[in-house]
Amino acid sequence: MHIYMTKVISISDEAYMALKKLKAEKSFSEVIIEIVSEKARKGIMDFAGTLSNKEGAEMKKAIYSERKLKSRRF
Repeated sequence: MHIYMTKVISISDEAYMALKKLKAEKSFSEVIIEIVSEKARKGIMDFAGTLSNKEGAEMKKAIYSERKLKSRRF
């Protein structure tokens, strides 16, 4: 059994239409909960391939350089 409390939110017409398309036989609350749950489930592997090998190497080099600088300061 679900107890529903009414909350008023404002969304754009575009957001409303997008939710309405996803809704089908579900409630808007169910659609929103599904979207939020999917977002929260993202793991580290979802970001694999985001950087090119060159960008990754440059970032790694910058991180190691920064670590060396910080350790010298203390």
